[in-house]
Amino acid sequence: MQLIGMLDSPYVRRVAISLAVLDLPFEHRSVSVFRQFDEFAKIHPVVKAPTFIEDDGTLLIDSSLILDHLDHKVEPARRLLPEEPAARLQALSLIGFALAATEKAMQTAYERNLRPQEFQFEPWVERIQKQMHAAFGELETRLAGREGWLFGERLMQPDITVAVAWRFTQFMLPGVLDDARYPALAAFSARAEALPAFIGAPLE
Repeated sequence: MQLIGMLDSPYVRRVAISLAVLDLPFEHRSVSVFRQFDEFAKIHPVVKAPTFIEDDGTLLIDSSLILDHLDHKVEPARRLLPEEPAARLQALSLIGFALAATEKAMQTAYERNLRPQEFQFEPWVERIQKQMHAAFGELETRLAGREGWLFGERLMQPDITVAVAWRFTQFMLPGVLDDARYPALAAFSARAEALPAFIGAPLE
């Protein structure tokens, strides 16, 4: 199995960390959709990260679809989404807010880092940052007062995706998120980032 894409993408990183947690061997190929567009196009013409190549050559794109596939390569007790319907619903809800925060952080980073300043539209930036803070605010409320991981003693997909979202935003938009405003998220992310699976997939 091969995972194609840079670890500065939160979507690539959540897949890489999940592969490590699931103990599934894979090859990671750090190919940039920006700097190595033509090389990436030879792998997948859509040039979308992450791209996942199964051993039989099947191509998958979209991190959530890849993670669903990976979860079904292991026995139910090791899967990263809960099996019980009510718990699964809550897990999907948390993942949804984390992915929404990630999307808005990425849109902000594109505006700030890629678009020339004279073409940046401040009302749009303010809007997407408001959406980002709303998503992180919901996650902060749900994490407040919790100890350990979100669904018991075992690290699962909501834990991975929430922690990756927070770290990505801190990395790409320094100073935009205040630890004092989101203490539960900051502590949760720090605990996750200290794990071997996260250390083995560094955001840099």
